[in-house]
Amino acid sequence: MRKTLLTIIFILSLSNLFAQKQKTYCNPINVDYGYTPIESFTEWGKHRATADPVIVNYKGDFYLFSTNQWGYWHSPDMLNWKFEERKFLRPWNKTQDELCAPAVGIVGDTMVVFGSTYTKNFTLWGSTDPKGNKWFPLVDSLEIGGWDPAFFTDDDGKFYMYNGSSNNYPMYGVELNRKTFQPIGTRMPMYILQSWRYGWQRFGEYMDDTFLDPFAEGAWMTKHNGKYYFQYGAPGTEFSGYSDGVVVGKKPLFYDSPSTPQSDPLSYKGGGFSRGAGHGATFQDNNKNYWHISTSIICVKNTWERRMGIWPTGFDKDDIMWTNTAFGDYPLYLPSERKENGPAGPGWMLINYKKPVTVSSTLGSFNANNAVDESIKTYWSAKTANNGEWIQTDLGSLATVNAIQINYADQDVEFLGKQMGTYHQYKILSSVDGKTWTTLVDKSQNKTDVPHDYIELTKPVKTRFIKMVNIHMPTGKFAISGLRVFGNGNGEKPAEVKNLIVLRTEKDKRSAYIKWTPVDNAFAYNLYYGTAPDKLYNCIMIHDFNEYWFKAMDSQKAYYFSIEAINENGVSAKTEVKKVD
Repeated sequence: MRKTLLTIIFILSLSNLFAQKQKTYCNPINVDYGYTPIESFTEWGKHRATADPVIVNYKGDFYLFSTNQWGYWHSPDMLNWKFEERKFLRPWNKTQDELCAPAVGIVGDTMVVFGSTYTKNFTLWGSTDPKGNKWFPLVDSLEIGGWDPAFFTDDDGKFYMYNGSSNNYPMYGVELNRKTFQPIGTRMPMYILQSWRYGWQRFGEYMDDTFLDPFAEGAWMTKHNGKYYFQYGAPGTEFSGYSDGVVVGKKPLFYDSPSTPQSDPLSYKGGGFSRGAGHGATFQDNNKNYWHISTSIICVKNTWERRMGIWPTGFDKDDIMWTNTAFGDYPLYLPSERKENGPAGPGWMLINYKKPVTVSSTLGSFNANNAVDESIKTYWSAKTANNGEWIQTDLGSLATVNAIQINYADQDVEFLGKQMGTYHQYKILSSVDGKTWTTLVDKSQNKTDVPHDYIELTKPVKTRFIKMVNIHMPTGKFAISGLRVFGNGNGEKPAEVKNLIVLRTEKDKRSAYIKWTPVDNAFAYNLYYGTAPDKLYNCIMIHDFNEYWFKAMDSQKAYYFSIEAINENGVSAKTEVKKVD
């Protein structure tokens, strides 16, 4: 009898475990980002920073490397990331960058890693047990060097290196000997930007070539259906329009083979809470679905203050490569839940945009409303990091809450470089009346560093008020750039947008002025566009306004547009696709 009872308890425990399995994640991804290790970058405040990410699938696990993290992460599910401390620089490498924009590839059964350098003495590392953090030098000093390098192994076993980061010179590619890793022949051009044609490649926040020419950087190569998709970042890492483009060819090196740039960015995220989708990498999960990881921006305390995001990616029936960043900083399905041709996420809406906020205290001009304005660049800060400081958001009426994302901001932080053993602790409370509170999330015993913590509730909760109470900060003040509540407001969805007008000027066909009739109960709009009516793969989320100055077009092609309205209850139908010559 006792044995039977224990068996039942065990089965119930397992069933509870599986019932609580998280199905979604939210960008920026929640990893323990290191702080900038470079003192000269902290004149406006010390801060977390990384960029230039690469994920490779090695023996069924995901391995994530990015700039200046003093190690790397691995994960079995793209949700739970474990950090491995590792210094890849050698005593003779005189630089503060450990590693900057690393290249990661697979050669046979070996993972290879190499950092950006203009010198000839960086080590090329190999590992057959990266989960165990066991590495060995493949080449003590890889003389070829290269800034923003990337590796690619073709189906025939040939191994290639790509690199380049310049506003004057093209991206380059070369084959390497698989045994000696020395170049076979000379590095040859792959692609140089054509901002005179492609509007999105223009430098500046407003794509107006402000004070510099655009940069091409961040190479990556993907092979699909016998074609080679060379990816590159442009026009500058500090801008909302930072994107990855793609050029398609028939061989891994383009200098002796025709290649065609796709007109629009592969990954572009010009609006929303977390902007930017440039300098990244494409990888496959264990179900052979494609994903794209890239750099997103903050760029407030320093130009290089950045984060990382991951989005669904793939190829259509015509071999056009796409990345879906629509609602790209809302909850998205993890690889285990992603369905072919299915939605990218569960459709939970942001339900506290610009809703009333009250707080325990406010430091200077870092006011409470900054925590709900859908900008990662602005934030609220309490006067202290004391246990008991709090922030409360009023949803306006009873709403269904499915998930919460907490984005900490760096105010008066003290760290430089990677920190181990740091952690956040807090509680989240809910209330239907603002008087009687129930604990919704208890992380008072948490011992992990969660700068962009995302909590998917095991069961949705109907409530009106959400309150976050600080218990412990790893450093600095208790500061929040986004207390984002997802679910459904249980009201009416917005009406369909009317009178979408796109005025494309003959003076510069890269640009257009777009306007539409405002929808009374919408707080944002998704503007979709592309160069074919069935390929509106890029999307811009526009908050508050019913106009947009659009400067990202290919001057030599017709464009197609559609728009939808957004509120806390859902999304309207998209408008009929509109062609603009």
